[in-house]
Amino acid sequence: METGAPICATMKVCDITQFWSPASGGVRRYISEKVRHLRVVGGSHVLIIPGECDGVSGDDTARVYTIASPRISKVTGYRVLLRLAEIERILSAERPDIVECGDPYQVGWRTARACERLGIPAVAFYHSHFAESELRPLGDKLASTVGEWLVMLAAKYCRALYNRYACTLVPSPLLASILREWGVMNTEPVNLGVDTELFHPATQPKTELRAQLSIPMNARVLLSVGRLAAEKGTRELCVAFRLLHTRMPCEFHLIITGEGLQRASVERLRAETGAVTWLPYLSGHVELLRLYNAADLFVHPGVRETFGLVTLEAQACALPVVGFRGTAMDRIVCHDQSFWAGEHTPTALADAITKAFAHDLPAMGAVAREKVSAQFAWSRVFARQFEIYREAIAKETLI
Repeated sequence: METGAPICATMKVCDITQFWSPASGGVRRYISEKVRHLRVVGGSHVLIIPGECDGVSGDDTARVYTIASPRISKVTGYRVLLRLAEIERILSAERPDIVECGDPYQVGWRTARACERLGIPAVAFYHSHFAESELRPLGDKLASTVGEWLVMLAAKYCRALYNRYACTLVPSPLLASILREWGVMNTEPVNLGVDTELFHPATQPKTELRAQLSIPMNARVLLSVGRLAAEKGTRELCVAFRLLHTRMPCEFHLIITGEGLQRASVERLRAETGAVTWLPYLSGHVELLRLYNAADLFVHPGVRETFGLVTLEAQACALPVVGFRGTAMDRIVCHDQSFWAGEHTPTALADAITKAFAHDLPAMGAVAREKVSAQFAWSRVFARQFEIYREAIAKETLI
């Protein structure tokens, strides 16, 4: 990097990630919001992602580079980026002021090395606690000691990778403390956010929204948004709803939107109950807004989330949330959680959903909306994050 590189709000930011597809959710939403923020405050953005073919699109403010990469899933559309030399070539041509890498695999290693060679400051974003979501379940299937050994291996891996970055952004103080215990010494807890102007309570009656979706007017409507996968709790959600339907037929209706490897489970549930509406992944906020405002209760069955962005969106729409207590999401739920499931079982989740309807859900949602607006606006989130960027740039300049 040239001496005296800008460290003000007009910096050029580059994001690099493999977690990008036509049906990707949280990471894509986060980066899109960052681009919107830069368009408002000034500056420019470069995004490097895998794609069907090599290409460049966008404008001088926001440019997207795709690197031709093989697809690893027809369902999710995810691709694995193998032509790693292209990352350094693009960085050398663009010369961003700061690079953020959101990948814990081969792209993360290559980005760190490329930035070291080019003298570009780089930070990492620990989007997924992959040791918990991928390694521990593998070990648990074999033996608890194997699971512990795999987590120790993950700790060693994280130390080796993330200590190469100027800092590691972590969307949970609890998770940041775990990484520090593992020896990752540069963690910075940060929030994700929500645009409360885009996500807001309904301006039309629920009856009209439900009529558009062909949902029974008298049903208690549940909503789940996210990738259909084991680590997202899709199985627990399906079993819990099957229990509810058995106990109280025609009482509940479930809306699920998302794609993933467990879509077949959702389709079986829809066929068995006749009380499930499934929609593919929705990228537009208008379609999501309609779902949030049509529902009575948002159900988040995951326990391995590092943040839980969709729970913020639901609450911004004054939609209360239910899930399992004791996860990283606890701190971002802005209403009473006394009815949440204390055990990680489908039965406990079904019971929690039933208990939720004993509360004044509209009043609870209004409280959540107010608190989310005050604490998790994207402007507040990025003010903190860009200060971290400036510190990383300043340190690199002094080296």
